Amino acid sequence: MSIVLHAGLAERSLLLLAQPRASAAALRRLVEENFSQLDTTGWQRHRAVVEGRSVDALSLQASDAAALLCACAGREMIGPNVAIGDTLAYWCSALRLGAEIVAAQRFLPSLEYDEGQSVYRAVWAPVLGERERKLAAVLASTMPDACRIIGGRQAPPRVVAAAALERFLKFVVDGLVRAAATPIRANGVLPLHDRWMCALRNPDSRLSGVPGELRGLSQRIESWRRAVLEEGASENRLCLRVEEPQADDDPWRIVYLLQNRDDPSLLIDAASAWSKTGLRRALLASLGRAAQVSSHIRASLNQGTSAPWGFALDTVGAYAFLSETTWLLEQAGVGMILPAWWLGKNTKTRLSTRTHVKSPATNAGLRIDSLVNVDWSVAIGDASLTARELERLAKLKLPLVRLRGQWVHVDANELRAALDRLRSGIRRLSLGEIVRMQLDPNVSVEARGKVGRLLERLQGRRAYDELPPPVGLQAVLRPYQLRGYSWLRFLTAAGFGACLADDMGLGKTIQALTLVLRDWQEDGEKAVLVVCPTSVIGNWMREAQRFAPGLPVSVHHGSNRIRGTRFAREARKHALVITSYSLLQRDVESFNGVRWRGIVLDEAQNVKNPESKQARAARTLEAGYRIALTGTPVENHVGDLWSVMEFLNPGMLGSRASFKRDFLIPIQAMRNRDAADRLKRLSGPFVLRRLKSDPAIISDLPAKNEMTVFCTLTREQGSLYAAVLRDYEATVDDSEGMQRRGRILALLLKLKQICNHPAQFAQDRSPIEGRSGKLARLEDMLEEVFDVGERALVFTQFAAMGEIIVRRLTDRFGREVLFLHGGVSKRRRDEMVERFQSERGPALFVLSLKAGGSGLNLTQANHVFHFDRWWNPAVENQATDRAFRIGQEKNVQVHKFVCVGTLEEKIDALIEGKRAVAEQVVGSGEAWLTELSNQTIRELVALSPEAVED
Repeated sequence: MSIVLHAGLAERSLLLLAQPRASAAALRRLVEENFSQLDTTGWQRHRAVVEGRSVDALSLQASDAAALLCACAGREMIGPNVAIGDTLAYWCSALRLGAEIVAAQRFLPSLEYDEGQSVYRAVWAPVLGERERKLAAVLASTMPDACRIIGGRQAPPRVVAAAALERFLKFVVDGLVRAAATPIRANGVLPLHDRWMCALRNPDSRLSGVPGELRGLSQRIESWRRAVLEEGASENRLCLRVEEPQADDDPWRIVYLLQNRDDPSLLIDAASAWSKTGLRRALLASLGRAAQVSSHIRASLNQGTSAPWGFALDTVGAYAFLSETTWLLEQAGVGMILPAWWLGKNTKTRLSTRTHVKSPATNAGLRIDSLVNVDWSVAIGDASLTARELERLAKLKLPLVRLRGQWVHVDANELRAALDRLRSGIRRLSLGEIVRMQLDPNVSVEARGKVGRLLERLQGRRAYDELPPPVGLQAVLRPYQLRGYSWLRFLTAAGFGACLADDMGLGKTIQALTLVLRDWQEDGEKAVLVVCPTSVIGNWMREAQRFAPGLPVSVHHGSNRIRGTRFAREARKHALVITSYSLLQRDVESFNGVRWRGIVLDEAQNVKNPESKQARAARTLEAGYRIALTGTPVENHVGDLWSVMEFLNPGMLGSRASFKRDFLIPIQAMRNRDAADRLKRLSGPFVLRRLKSDPAIISDLPAKNEMTVFCTLTREQGSLYAAVLRDYEATVDDSEGMQRRGRILALLLKLKQICNHPAQFAQDRSPIEGRSGKLARLEDMLEEVFDVGERALVFTQFAAMGEIIVRRLTDRFGREVLFLHGGVSKRRRDEMVERFQSERGPALFVLSLKAGGSGLNLTQANHVFHFDRWWNPAVENQATDRAFRIGQEKNVQVHKFVCVGTLEEKIDALIEGKRAVAEQVVGSGEAWLTELSNQTIRELVALSPEAVED
């Protein structure tokens, strides 16, 4: 049964709750397990009211609410059996509108009375234009009723949708603007107006003071807001120009102008404006409104002159005005003409540290821990600064300084860091430190020789060497696979972590195996540890045997697995050790007893929660390199990228808190292109993702790509399988003729049912989840299919198994699953086909082989899963051709499920070994198997030790 997450509004927070009900502690654990990027420290337990009933909930402040909604946006499920309810999905959509309002800078400061807590609050209130009002009206019309019946400690009134949406937009806009502002410490002796401005930038929005004064300020601010909004219709607006001093002792000048709204290049100076009645009135009114957010403008109007030109500031005051006041004035509709160096348009005037790297003279390969010689210098643009000049800047303690004829913004932290580097005397750094510095915008790295070439390859400015496949690889790599293997080799040879995120079906496993084979052939020392879901262990084992038969492989699995020093000795004898995520955390001490050549995490989304036991265990392992394999598009789940990168290259993306502030919210809520580009620049060198639809890839692929997916049995399946074999052994030698054939067919049927799911074998409606290795593998693969917006067909021989699959997948993914079996009428069948073939139809169609194996056109699917095998290639091909036929515009991926160490694997091998003959002579179904001898039957159905998961 799925848990559904819902959300509602309290007075000043978003409420998160679950259905069926869950305690606040359980709800917090659920979020932490599925959202690595969220910090739930500030989430408070709250008693919410839903239709008059009190339920446990978590209360989130605005920035935390925005982060949660960002993480949920675009998803139907956030994890196994955890669905996003219609209320939470709705607020995700509403967040996008709030983010658009902030991005368009359509908000103004305000001072509002909070009746619930009897305090005044400095808030940023949205100002909706015509476009935003229309979007809000449409959004309000789609609001689920449940959004209006979830509230705080008292039963909420059933407010109209528009009012509920308005309340949410005020809540989220204030939170997003406040999160982007730099907090200012408010001095208690400051005037009330200035303390209000400080409260606009601080996490705590409350403003204390004398009630009458607070009420008066609130009324004045509201009058000012109305006037600012009305001013939008005038021809000109107030504009302030910041003029730099010509000499060191001169003041900064902030000059008043009028600026034409249609043509901002048309400016009227204050002297001209004061001399003309119409312009004089416009300038005076605009200055009066701007005075509400600038004490300097207010002071200039109170100096007694009838025609103020502007005002003067010293350097400290100018910095405060530029950093604290200009953006407030811009929100109030005032034009600003600021120095180019302040806006960042002229990056040459930025203070930066230069790192001059000297490449080693030796021929040894560079690695992440290689030490290289460096020289430090500090520069502004192209001009280097001496240590004495830096010391002088530090003594000035001014944020704005004139240096060699140009003004420079000197950040105190940057200056201190630059001085520390020069004073430290450090002349040797690791290559890893050099790479991280290269990603720092305040540090310029200059390198030639081997280091320079490596940095250029990481930046994509120089191609890495494309390597030939190693000797002994029993496969012909496609061109893109050869490039992928070469890329892995380039990064891992230097000790960097690499994430290979190719689409499903592009062969991530064989690319990684090629690397392992190459490494083993070079020195034959140290093993690579592969950690994967239990259901994939068999796949790795068989792929290694097939493509690299000379590679010594060990599987750490099963109740008889070795541990401790014995395990360490055994691991050293192998090139590849395969284990599961569950055993990684349970046997972590044994794994830590080995110095691994490399660690490969397959289906690396399993460590998306960095606080999970398996993620923590993975980070403790000592290895020469780390690789993550995932088919899940990392660009779709920004928060998950941090967790994977923290395993691969620790610290490269900063802390979780800084990642949330700098990337998660700006990218997923604000659609900030700069933040997305910056993240791509940081992570891009270490992530390689190719899609089947890429022009460079699709030409390499066959139109139909068939692959066998090896799965393991659960313990329950293994016990049932063994029990059925014992019963069969007791009677097999006593029967012959039709009786013998009947018993063999009955045996095969039971074993196939057990391999599918114990519930199918028992023919009951017992729980489904976690009892079938095949079904677990199908769930994982379908998650990747859905993540890239593709569709799939799932074929099974058994209508009963089809029903189990449909029940589980509906629960797991929270989406509709079509199901065609023999009991479906022709009219209903035609409706299903038409819906699946429609552009926005369901993404998954489960079909019984007899009912859906022929006569249907299902070309919207480009994945075909054969959940169980008919053991007749012609019948399976006929089913596959429902998708692979005229009208199919994509390459089709065919996935044939087989349980390792069972009759399924052995019969599959028998057919594949004689496929050409089998397609001609093998009859329908399994009848041909009854002609085999008793001994051959025993060998075919025997259960191998590796078949059962631990």
